[in-house]
Amino acid sequence: MGPHPAVAAIRLAVRRVLHDVLTDLTDRPASAPAPRVGGLEAVTFRDGLPDTAPLVLVACSGGADSMALASALAFEAPKLGIRAGGITVDHGLQAGSDLRAAEVVTRMTALCLDPVEAVAVRVGRQGGPEAAARDARYAALDEAADRLGATAVLLGHTRDDQAETVLLGLARGSGIRSLSGMPEVSGGPGATGRRHRYRRPFLQVDRQTARKACMVQSLAVWDDPHNADPAYTRSRLRHEGLPALEKALGKGVVEALARTAQLSRDDADALDSWAAEAEGRVRDEDGRLECAKLYALPPAVRRRVLRRAVVAAGSPAGSLFARHIEEVDRLITGWRGQGAINLPGRVEAQRQGGRLVIRQG
Repeated sequence: MGPHPAVAAIRLAVRRVLHDVLTDLTDRPASAPAPRVGGLEAVTFRDGLPDTAPLVLVACSGGADSMALASALAFEAPKLGIRAGGITVDHGLQAGSDLRAAEVVTRMTALCLDPVEAVAVRVGRQGGPEAAARDARYAALDEAADRLGATAVLLGHTRDDQAETVLLGLARGSGIRSLSGMPEVSGGPGATGRRHRYRRPFLQVDRQTARKACMVQSLAVWDDPHNADPAYTRSRLRHEGLPALEKALGKGVVEALARTAQLSRDDADALDSWAAEAEGRVRDEDGRLECAKLYALPPAVRRRVLRRAVVAAGSPAGSLFARHIEEVDRLITGWRGQGAINLPGRVEAQRQGGRLVIRQG
């Protein structure tokens, strides 16, 4: 008799991602560094694999989604010759968070993950509490992955998380890229040059399946009270917004939003590629952007060219919103002699003699 359907579903999702990780390793150019450099003598870990075997980490909060992910990784990785480890991040935002982090380490160790670590971080205030906690978490995961030589880090975001992300993007009015939600593969904030580091195996798995997998495997889980705190936007969306949509529109809203994310991502990727190719054609021999050539581009492509130029000039991508690019775009499409546009990162955009000049002030 095979495993419970919920367990089979999460294991299949993880197995597919691990195969992708191995494929990426096989396709790495000969000049690229190996994901892990062993010593003169290979050390054998508890799963019987040497430390020269690729290492994949799971980011585990102790919640149902990440515990289900940890259990599936522990089961599937050794069969493919991959070492499996785990990292839990202590954000220090709740009393006793250090004790809970220690409990998560114990639970991951019981799954035979190795290495396993708890990493404490200091959460700042920039961008609000949710964004600040996310930035601190990714920075800690990047540091741990670099230090341990991990090939990939698995994240437990589910299809429900994807649906919430799409709705949040829709509310912000940030364009098609926001509607594309979370990618299956990304580098994460701060992971420059590591665009394949983060993997999300559960984006086609619903939250209830992950919780059911934990229950049938008798895995203890911790429900973060922040996930039910109405002070947080995502929490309100999860417990009030989405249920209201499903009541009004019927079941299937989550699946439809997740499908929208994938379709939007395909479109956004195509437009980004078009913009990257077009950027070289709209510059003069001195590399300055020509307003007439920019005007001739389709609006969606032109705005992407402008955004690329603003970021290249030093504006932080995370602080650059659609309204900023719209103001710069008016220098092209609604020129009335207006002055310079001030942008995040002390960058300014100004029209001068038929050219668009973007620089730090």
